[in-house]
Amino acid sequence: MKTLPMILLVLSFVTACISGPSKGQLDDEVRRLCAMDGGIKVYETVKLPAERFDKYGNVDIRSKGYTKQSDEYYLDGETIFLIRGNPRLLRFNSKIIRVIDGKVMGEFIQYARSGGDLPGPWHESSFDCPPLPSKLSSSIFQKEK
Repeated sequence: MKTLPMILLVLSFVTACISGPSKGQLDDEVRRLCAMDGGIKVYETVKLPAERFDKYGNVDIRSKGYTKQSDEYYLDGETIFLIRGNPRLLRFNSKIIRVIDGKVMGEFIQYARSGGDLPGPWHESSFDCPPLPSKLSSSIFQKEK
């Protein structure tokens, strides 16, 4: 009776190892894609009065679904699954858009791999590039002098 669970365990491990790309292969792909178009791209900067910035130097930009009629800019984003399953490869794209004309002021693109670990009770591993969250709004909005 103990042999059947052991065979099933080994079989599931072997199947997981031979199906799809490995974590290392996807981490290499994350690096490659990140080098091509990852990071912040600023298309237009905007000078704003100092009172529009909080004490940390941030401008309050609401997400698209939470904008008020008085908002001049909003944040829009999308997540694209480049590879689904386990492990998976994702592309995140965040954009700040001017309401009046729909112009994209700037965007932040990040790639990430998550999963690909042995099954267990632990949290799955991940890898992303660029690795640290960047301040898209502080790249676009500058204080007037």
